[in-house]
Amino acid sequence: MLTILTIYFLCMFKIIFGPTMGYAAGFSPLFTVLITVSGMMTTVTIFTFLGKRIRSGILKKFFKPKKIFTAKNRRFVRIWRKYGELGISFLTPILLSPPGGSIIAMVLGGSRKKTMGYMLLWSVVWSTIITYTFYYSGDALRDFLRSRP
Repeated sequence: MLTILTIYFLCMFKIIFGPTMGYAAGFSPLFTVLITVSGMMTTVTIFTFLGKRIRSGILKKFFKPKKIFTAKNRRFVRIWRKYGELGISFLTPILLSPPGGSIIAMVLGGSRKKTMGYMLLWSVVWSTIITYTFYYSGDALRDFLRSRP
């Protein structure tokens, strides 16, 4: 139970922890995907519905204001203008973190309903791809290493 909770909480910040730790713990790929998606969507829900309060209250107390117009921010705005919630949600599991993707979507004016739906869709897709790739490549790599003299 502690292992499941650990994986769940780590997936709230980056989904790559789900497949790697699920594999190491010996969980089935499907169970690993479920834990991973649950962790990510918990964070997405928190930051989507409480994002404004979190940004105005907690983050301003602990972090200094940064430059608004950076190359990285411009890239996200370009993605937003071209693809909207779908583009940010697509990139969140693999390049961004669940809190980061949620905050970007809300700051740029995304709909909560669309953001939640797209985040769920892409978290399931990316978690499944990453988990099954890791599980099968991990098994193949282990078999390869065992077969060497």
